[in-house]
Amino acid sequence: MTKTLVTMTASLALAAGMAAAEEVRVYNWSDYIDESLLEKFEQDTGYELVYDVFDSNEVLETKMLAGGSGYDVVVPTGTFLQRQIMAGAFQKLDKSKLPNIDNMWDVIADRTAKYDPGNEYAINYMWGTTGLGVNEAKVKEILGDDAPVTSWDLIFKPENAEKLAECGIHMLDAPAEMIPAALNYIGEDPDSHDPDVIARAEEVLMPIRPYIQKFHSSEYINALANGDICVAVGWSGDVLQARDRAAEADNGVVISYYAPDEGAQMWFDQMAIPVDAPNPEGAHAFLNFIMDAQNMAAASNYVYYANGNKAAQEYLAEDVIGDPAIYPDAAALDNTFTTTPFPPRVQRTVTRLWTKIKSGT
Repeated sequence: MTKTLVTMTASLALAAGMAAAEEVRVYNWSDYIDESLLEKFEQDTGYELVYDVFDSNEVLETKMLAGGSGYDVVVPTGTFLQRQIMAGAFQKLDKSKLPNIDNMWDVIADRTAKYDPGNEYAINYMWGTTGLGVNEAKVKEILGDDAPVTSWDLIFKPENAEKLAECGIHMLDAPAEMIPAALNYIGEDPDSHDPDVIARAEEVLMPIRPYIQKFHSSEYINALANGDICVAVGWSGDVLQARDRAAEADNGVVISYYAPDEGAQMWFDQMAIPVDAPNPEGAHAFLNFIMDAQNMAAASNYVYYANGNKAAQEYLAEDVIGDPAIYPDAAALDNTFTTTPFPPRVQRTVTRLWTKIKSGT
């Protein structure tokens, strides 16, 4: 090989390495950002963004605990974040590279510290509740005008679920959401780690299993919006997206969201940097970009979820900041509960139980 060729080869290798270093890889939930923000990040920072999506915490956790995910920023829910921090999956944030962290909301930061003490490893992206998406016209046509649309009775009572199967029920494929909801419904501690208590969720979920059309954590958005189903157990912002898609389509479908009267789970989706992130500098740039007040507001205005950024609130659309289904009042927040991750031994019990419930055997 000639000296010129060697030099050229080395130069090309160096250029390729620099190009790779300028790439930021983000792994986020599906339908969870205004895509114009992705273009804006590239324009503002010069980084090339590779943006992939998932639709369950379990999928993300498998990648994180296996190591070598190849991502610079990932977005686990708080309970999963806590377990992954303990497993050494994330690196601490360098807050000197995050000047926009001053925009964050102490009310939410105090709650997320339950999963990440001192908020050392992650920032809040969005938060919300898990509840009921309801096509009230269809539901009341089947159950009558006194249908319990604001209560878990709507689907957890088998006689209701059986009738509503006619118009379609979807449920989150998320044992960390559905098992606590079932336990709370029967008066048990939704955050219990006692296998005997957890097993009682079967009493609620197995009798209604024959009436659940699908377990999925994102397909219910379009299914509700299109009128293909009449009830979904889903995340608040997803249901509100379905509501707005239906309204835009002017298809006669009207969707409502309810955090059930018996109590709803409050959750937090957190942005964190894997310990082996290829480009931690770019990852910090992405987090700081997201924490810009106007950028975070744009994200919330698009996905109809509340965010943990206090400074963003002045830029939120009135139908976001003024909607109690998105930003609940103090009384509604008091009627929410949070959960902590299951220890590995208990997680195996949960996984077996959830497999049994989904299979119906």
